[in-house]
Amino acid sequence: MSAPVVTRFAPSPTGFLHIGGARTALFNWLYARGRDGKFLLRIEDTDRARSTPEATQAILDGLGWLGLDHDGEVISQAAGAERHAEVAQELLAAGKAYKCFATQDEIAAFREAARAEGRSTLYRSPWRDADPATHPDAPYAIRIKAPLDGQTVIRDVVQGDVVIGNDQLDDMILLRSDGTPVYMLAVVVDDHDMGVTHVIRGDDHLNNAARQMMIYQAMGWDVPVWAHIPLIFGPDGKKLSKRHGATGAHEYQAMGYSAAGMRNYLARLGWSHGDDEFFTDAQARAWFDLDGIGKSPARFDMKKLENLSGRHIAITEDAALRQEAEGYLAAAGRPALEPEKAKGLEAALYCIKDRAKTFPELIEKAEFILADRPIAPDEKAAKSLDGDALELLRELTPQLQNASWSRESLEATLNGFAEQRGTKFGKLAGPLRAALAGRSATPSVFDMMLVLGREETLARLQDAATRDAVQPS
Repeated sequence: MSAPVVTRFAPSPTGFLHIGGARTALFNWLYARGRDGKFLLRIEDTDRARSTPEATQAILDGLGWLGLDHDGEVISQAAGAERHAEVAQELLAAGKAYKCFATQDEIAAFREAARAEGRSTLYRSPWRDADPATHPDAPYAIRIKAPLDGQTVIRDVVQGDVVIGNDQLDDMILLRSDGTPVYMLAVVVDDHDMGVTHVIRGDDHLNNAARQMMIYQAMGWDVPVWAHIPLIFGPDGKKLSKRHGATGAHEYQAMGYSAAGMRNYLARLGWSHGDDEFFTDAQARAWFDLDGIGKSPARFDMKKLENLSGRHIAITEDAALRQEAEGYLAAAGRPALEPEKAKGLEAALYCIKDRAKTFPELIEKAEFILADRPIAPDEKAAKSLDGDALELLRELTPQLQNASWSRESLEATLNGFAEQRGTKFGKLAGPLRAALAGRSATPSVFDMMLVLGREETLARLQDAATRDAVQPS
């Protein structure tokens, strides 16, 4: 029986959650969740000068918005420094690593001379095979003994077999002369100790795999399955950066994109399942596999993201959609909804959510329920409230007072009234939209009446009549 799948996402807390990192986290999450495995989170905070608690929180917030839940506690790489150093000492004791007393100046001088002579700058320490009796009483680094000949083959499920000549690998430092472990060692020890079975990460880490394999093999540990995924490019075919627009997950939340839509879109950036473009989380978890990841960089397309965001907004349950809308308002720095307004928004979602691609659009379409009386019509809507229109509304109001407040009853009342007046319902719709919402583009009149309720609907119609009486058009 094969071991349970364990994946991890291991960002450095030096800034926000980049959209490329978000996709890496998503791929790891999907692969683990689709196989009843574990998805772990490790914060690679060994660079103490650049790592900040605020950046760590920004990463956690970004993952939270995307709904990428992790198993267990968040692991701090810096907290494992003692364990990392222990492994370096173990390799030293086993003769698979050695003490190097070369100074930074000596190494720099070697490389400068090598460049001048056109030789390889790959440093080969003279201390590799030195007799311990010749060791000076001086600070030293611990270096691993890299293989001197042959090849290292990275068996990558995305990139295929990647072959690197061992003459290209240096005796990598494991422990610095001040006793601190290097990143390469920390990553391998952490992944082993966490039981990581699959390392899914950007292909900018591909060359690191060969160096990390030296540690796995020297320790006699199982090498994980490698899956190095291509980077995300902008529309111009260059690595996604600020010049292309937003690059942080938090920015997309503040712009009002659906989290489900973003998950769907990011999954399709570099991975495919036939021709499927739109799919649910359940389908993504069931379908996602590493063999569906392509080798070529994917290009970020805002139009596709917008389209998928809208399709997911349309199918999201109203209570969850309201909650996400309130999260958007907070992320965008907009005022929070009062409890009654939030309830009104949820009541209105059924008739507006299928026409909104983002949460700003959704809030805009819900303005009829979020606005306070008296409703001030915009310029276009005001043109619908001329004297004849308001007379129609005044005559209609008593009939609405006696109507049963159901769609069937309201449709019968309004259509019957139009027929009595020898006109079409369309002639009533414009003034009703203007009086109820202050706009000409709104959900259907019947939907607005049902959401607003009898009391609010009649009050808004009365407001329109009163406004005209005080300020004739």
